[in-house]
Amino acid sequence: MSFAKAQELLKLAMMATRRSGVSLEEIIEEFGCVHRSAQRMTVALEAAFPQTQADDGEDRKRRWRIAARAIAPLLTPSAEELAALTTAINELDVAGLTTEATAVRGLKQKVRALIPPEAGTRLAVDEEALAEALGHAARPGPRPAQNGGVDAAIYEALKGPFLLRFPYQTRSQPKPRDRIVAPHGLLLGTRRYLVGRDTAKPASSPLQHYRVEEITRAEVLPDSFEIDPGFDIRAHAEKGFGSFENAAEHGDVVWRFSPEAAPHARRFVFHPTQTTVEEPDGSLLVRFQASGHLEMCWHLYSWGTSVEVLQPAALRELVHGHQRPFGALP
Repeated sequence: MSFAKAQELLKLAMMATRRSGVSLEEIIEEFGCVHRSAQRMTVALEAAFPQTQADDGEDRKRRWRIAARAIAPLLTPSAEELAALTTAINELDVAGLTTEATAVRGLKQKVRALIPPEAGTRLAVDEEALAEALGHAARPGPRPAQNGGVDAAIYEALKGPFLLRFPYQTRSQPKPRDRIVAPHGLLLGTRRYLVGRDTAKPASSPLQHYRVEEITRAEVLPDSFEIDPGFDIRAHAEKGFGSFENAAEHGDVVWRFSPEAAPHARRFVFHPTQTTVEEPDGSLLVRFQASGHLEMCWHLYSWGTSVEVLQPAALRELVHGHQRPFGALP
């Protein structure tokens, strides 16, 4: 058996450890093969792993299952996978998600404990080299201020979901007042915003955004609630350019990057909904729909005079007079 085939067989065995097992249709989709090849793979699976069980479900589809303990000795993680866990931990720390970072650290310790001693030392050396090469051994740059107690409370409330009580002060208020909020999600960026519904307001009122760094303390209440039907945090996040969203500002955004900056701008994804148009003079038009003019201004400033705002007019006015040439692009 070739090395590639052995890798495919091990991958198939891992798929078969799922509670639902694996079907021929799933094998075809995963490996991009034809029905006959998928059948041959199940024959090889049964030959390599005699513990394999094949059963017909209520949908009349045959599924192959293997107990996870049967292949556990073959699943030693690679240095790349361990380095990816380290990267994930660092990214969570930078984002201010300390509770999640702690959970992934715990997972990494459990994974390491299962590695055979003879492989552990070599993997540790390779992992450290990869982490340093990826630049994540020590990541520079600003990060949101963290309050461990508040972060833990938000994490617990989102898991429930449970209502969350905390004091909060808007710019128009002279002092903070207690809010009881039904948390729906968390937006990450230069600033972190808790997305939730103020229970003191009508159920038909829009979701609000609370800046996490402005929350000094938070209490998880025992009361649960129903997440708004149809709410999707990813779709909600796409309404904003960064972590801030304002329905009144939401609309078409069009930027033109100069011919000199266009090759650099092509390597950016400014927004998930963006489309681009190449102009005859070599400049690049970028279009998307979003809100958050202030966060757009912060980003546009780094491009200096290499970018022109065509839409919306309000954003064009905000950046007017603040652009200047820089020696490098972002």
